[in-house]
Amino acid sequence: MTAAPTAAPNNTPLLEARALSFHRQEEPVFAALDFRLCEGELALIEGDNGSGKTTLMRILAGLLHVDEGELYWRGEPLLQRDRCIGEILFLGHQLGLKADLSPSENLRISLGLHGCREQVSIASALAEIGLSGYDDESVRRLSAGQKKRVALARLLLLPATLWLLDEPYANLDRTGIALVNRLLENHLACGGAALVASHGAVSFHGGEPQRIRMHA
Repeated sequence: MTAAPTAAPNNTPLLEARALSFHRQEEPVFAALDFRLCEGELALIEGDNGSGKTTLMRILAGLLHVDEGELYWRGEPLLQRDRCIGEILFLGHQLGLKADLSPSENLRISLGLHGCREQVSIASALAEIGLSGYDDESVRRLSAGQKKRVALARLLLLPATLWLLDEPYANLDRTGIALVNRLLENHLACGGAALVASHGAVSFHGGEPQRIRMHA
């Protein structure tokens, strides 16, 4: 990764949640959460299936509204999402790829919406995630693991500071798992931050990650 994300002031969290909760049919999906995530930090979201990990991710990505509690971005209340447009990147179970387009065409759409890191190209990103030579292949013809790698290429291309990764290791072999860990390690070293929900093995040389435990 060649360009560092925009860094927050050292003592100011990029993202902070205070008593954050979400309800479905008037029942709490998860208990009130408090956490702070600063530049260079990784947080693991832990919990059983159905504990609200994906729901939390979707709230942080702006796809669901906060029911109770407060969110802060760079020390200010996160009331208007235009304050962090382009700075938060969500990679979920649905990869957001158009099956009839090629990896290059899919990535060009993302770049048109969010911009591109300096000195990074679609070709170099595809090479780094192990898909050299697949630039113009229809996504429909790719394996599940290859499709996941196309989605991971966005992490290299888009200038986001905070990554929200929901099961980033799904459908990947050992080489792909090592790739995700390497991307995370480089992102944190550049001053970025990440929240990861996974049953897989997050492994990097960056110290013990923060843990956010989900429960009702």
